[in-house]
Amino acid sequence: MPTLNKLGGVQDDSPRTASLTRLRITLTIFFALDGFIFAGWVVRIPAVKEQTGASASTLGLALLGVSAGAVITMMLTGRLCRRFGSHPVTVVSAVLLALSVALPPLTHSALVLGLVLLMFGAAYGGINVAMNSAAVDLVAALRRPVMPSFHAAFSLGGMLGAGLGGLVAGHVSPTRHLLALTVIGLLVTATVGPTLLRHNAPTAPGDSSRIRSEPASASERPAGRVRGLVLVFGLIALCTAYGEGALADWGALHLEEDLHAHPGVAAAGYSCFALAMTIGRISGTTLLERLGRTRTLVFGGATGAAGMLLGSLAPTVWLALLGFAVTGLGLANIFPVAVERAGALAGPTGVAAASTLGYGGMLLGPPMIGFMADWFSLPAALTSVAVLAGVAALIGFATRRAAVT
Repeated sequence: MPTLNKLGGVQDDSPRTASLTRLRITLTIFFALDGFIFAGWVVRIPAVKEQTGASASTLGLALLGVSAGAVITMMLTGRLCRRFGSHPVTVVSAVLLALSVALPPLTHSALVLGLVLLMFGAAYGGINVAMNSAAVDLVAALRRPVMPSFHAAFSLGGMLGAGLGGLVAGHVSPTRHLLALTVIGLLVTATVGPTLLRHNAPTAPGDSSRIRSEPASASERPAGRVRGLVLVFGLIALCTAYGEGALADWGALHLEEDLHAHPGVAAAGYSCFALAMTIGRISGTTLLERLGRTRTLVFGGATGAAGMLLGSLAPTVWLALLGFAVTGLGLANIFPVAVERAGALAGPTGVAAASTLGYGGMLLGPPMIGFMADWFSLPAALTSVAVLAGVAALIGFATRRAAVT
């Protein structure tokens, strides 16, 4: 009889395992698609600038449309996920993202470009909150810390989108290129979207009665404490996203102006960071299983701080590139862990709050580096990335007992 029961349990669990595997593959594709489309747009910004005739400052104001649209939409998306579920919201946001990416090259003024980018940013913010919320549910159901693998897919998609965009930039107009991204995005969504729509958000084994929009961890804690912990994880996300934004905008300039690197070598600075971050996220699940979330946060923040000190203060180009790579490895898994913990505490609302703070950090980084570079120097300004990475490590250590295990 025990043997029969055991066999029956295996048979009953097999469809669930297959379903979770399909969901994981589907979400991984959506993360990759998000990075692919966003990177494809980014590499065509110079061409769109020329087409609209915008000055650098005017273009900067227009590009704020992406940020504004994303930040405004993120908290709203959390509420939509609670009401309709994260799976349908992910699919709808993917469709809107694919459609809106084709609009920027159709504009001929900075004002219209800014309005179009507001729509694109709204779709980008929406899909990020929705698919991260869906990923939090899946992580809980799998009982494995696989969140970094989804963010690795985003990074890989971004690298593929940027590489492809760079290859076609000299041969294909921005209109045709971004329209092709629309077609690809809609085809991918039409292919894998039904898998999300057919499945409700999974629950943890032995917890089928729980409604995922109201996690048990949240119900067992006072509301004020839950909000406080969500804010803490949001601050961790902010500290690390600050570094990503800063390196994207200022890393190449530091290598070229301060260390006199060749422009081609300087351009490789962010690539070293991004590649190392992707490798770190691919290995993130194994790292989390061996070290746990708190040690991963602390170790990652400390490694990122050390790497950025080397990258900003190194006397040679190659040491600086090594520092950027170490920074990418250190920061790789901090943002995914922070978003997952916020989602485990407060569901889609927690994901939205942490994502909004993290995205705010990515926006805050470049201008803050610019101000500090004027006040001091660019190498000194870049050390602020190391400071905030260290702060993230300290926060992770200080909240080790209060965090969800």
